[in-house]
Amino acid sequence: MKVDQTALRFNQASIIVLLVLAFLLDAMWLVAFVAAVMLVGTLWPAAGLFKQLYARALKPAGLLKAHVIDDDPQPHLFAQGLGGIFLALSAAALWLGLPVVGWTLAGIVIALAAINLFLGFCLGCFMYYQLGRIGIKPTLPSWQGGK
Repeated sequence: MKVDQTALRFNQASIIVLLVLAFLLDAMWLVAFVAAVMLVGTLWPAAGLFKQLYARALKPAGLLKAHVIDDDPQPHLFAQGLGGIFLALSAAALWLGLPVVGWTLAGIVIALAAINLFLGFCLGCFMYYQLGRIGIKPTLPSWQGGK
C-alpha cells in the first residue's frame, strides 16, 4: 500500500494550528470540530477534510508536493482515531465546565501531533504495532484498501 507523507504532515499541521487557535480563542466548538474531522477521517478515510483540502487545493496548486512511499495506512488511521477520541473527550470536558481536563487532553493531542510532524515519531502508530505484537490488530472495514 502507499501513503502520501505530505498528506499526513499537512493533517498534523492542520490539527496543531486549529487546536492552538482553539486554545487561544477559548473555542470549545473548534476542538469539537477537529475531533469530528479526525473521527470522520478515521472511519471514512476518503472523507477526511484535511486530506481533501490537501488533495483538491494545495497539491493541484503546487503549494505542496506529494511524497508517496510504501507504507500501511492503518497505523496512521489508528493514531488519528485515538487523537479524535482524545479531542472528543476534551470537547466534552470543556462543555461540562472542566477546562483543565479539556485543555490538557487537547494539549496532549497537540504535543503528539507536533512530535510526529517535527520528529517523525508517531506514538499511535507505535501503539498499533505493539498491540499487533500481542495479537490485537485494530482494524475497520474502511481501512482495507482505502486511503
